[in-house]
Amino acid sequence: MAEHHQQHYGYQQHQQLNPTDAYNKGRYQQTGGQSTSKVLAVLTLFPIGGVCLLLAGLTLTGTLIGLAVATPLFVIFSPVLVPAAIAIGLAVTGFLTSGAFGITALSSLTYIVNYFRKMGSGGVGGGGGGVGGSMQDPIDYAKRKAQDTAGYVGGKMKDAGQRTQDAARS
Repeated sequence: MAEHHQQHYGYQQHQQLNPTDAYNKGRYQQTGGQSTSKVLAVLTLFPIGGVCLLLAGLTLTGTLIGLAVATPLFVIFSPVLVPAAIAIGLAVTGFLTSGAFGITALSSLTYIVNYFRKMGSGGVGGGGGGVGGSMQDPIDYAKRKAQDTAGYVGGKMKDAGQRTQDAARS
């Protein structure tokens, strides 16, 4: 009697957890494999993300090499503060630029992953067109995010430059 009850409960539990599997499976099979918008997203955003990651790495490497070369000069020419302040300002700019490229690359790659997750789980808006059924909305969103990030990084760089100038005057 207990075995019958457990089997019946397990069957009910399985039915309750997955009521839409058959519907989603049929819907996914009807939409087919890759849509044009998915291919377009991969062809545009993966290279952009790769280039941004490459630029982030190159900028970070150049900044570290410049700092390694400039550090002995700081020790030898310590009374000369203006060039030191300029070099520190350039180093801070390099680190911020490297971080901005890295964040941009990670944001675009995260956007791609989230986009494909939405498309693979039944889709938002149906037939593979993205949010609202068109690619224009995600592109506008990405443009706004890039502008916001650029404004934020620009403000941080302006603050760092101001602090560098104040330190040089002191």
